[in-house]
Amino acid sequence: MTYSDRATASRMEAACDLLSKTERRYLLYQLADDRRTTLDDLLTQIVAWKRGETVDTVDGDTRRQLYVSLVHNHLPRLADYDIIEYDLRSGDIVLSEGFEDIKPLLEQFKQTEEIPELRKQPTL
Repeated sequence: MTYSDRATASRMEAACDLLSKTERRYLLYQLADDRRTTLDDLLTQIVAWKRGETVDTVDGDTRRQLYVSLVHNHLPRLADYDIIEYDLRSGDIVLSEGFEDIKPLLEQFKQTEEIPELRKQPTL
């Protein structure tokens, strides 16, 4: 195996690892639409998808639990791979150039999601 083959395999493993977590995929599905969102809007939508609710019925306790997970795990991990940029003070989250590298794989994941609403969304 050449260095190039190992680097490609390593990038593929990293992409699959990033997309293996529901929260990160949902975050990226939401961002893929507008390329920019706020942490508040993102929290509400992810909780709604995870719990099969509408955004109007999402409660504060569930949002707080997800907030901790996003801020301490998912957002930094996606930022480390240049998939997103985020500012916790303003709450702004935007897609970075690295998103284009994982977009085809994310589209394939989207087609296998259990939530019909996600599968029916336009192509990323």
